[in-house]
Amino acid sequence: MTEKELVEQLKSGNETAFRQLVETYQAMVVNTAMGMLHNKTDAEDVAQDVFIQVYHAINEFRRESSLKTWLYRITITRSLNTIRSNKRRKFLHRIEDFFQTKKEEISEEASFINPDRYLEEKDHAKAIHAALDALPENQKIAFTLSKYEELSYAEIADLMQVSKSSVESLLFRAKTNLQKKLIDYYKNFKK
Repeated sequence: MTEKELVEQLKSGNETAFRQLVETYQAMVVNTAMGMLHNKTDAEDVAQDVFIQVYHAINEFRRESSLKTWLYRITITRSLNTIRSNKRRKFLHRIEDFFQTKKEEISEEASFINPDRYLEEKDHAKAIHAALDALPENQKIAFTLSKYEELSYAEIADLMQVSKSSVESLLFRAKTNLQKKLIDYYKNFKK
């Protein structure tokens, strides 16, 4: 089924079309949310909210962009709303949740990893996530879409509704800011 046919079926309330939409785009939506939230449970909640919103708002979809782009925009907006609503929650609490989920997923692998190395990798991830979370919102979005979702600059520009040169600038500033935030961590780490 083409995207146009899928949208028409969704607009007519076809449940099979909705299942196909979820099957086709669920991984993309969850991964995008995960790249911004660093928490599997929150990412899955956002994904559920995204598909509920699509189900209720499909008649508002005007095909000015692709369905995939529309889903990315909704996911980014929902993820940002989640970040804002969780602002009072401590960063370390989110990281602990992330690593607890990750630990369960790789429990068999973890038993074969040197404990020092495991803690080292956990510390690296904490530092990186803290640096990412400290980025300005637009830089964080651009960086997440580029590095985690592997989207092209043109796709990111379309999603963020900015020029391609703005995306390049956002990514350059994000990388510069990450380097500044992480340089002390890595200097201290090597000691």
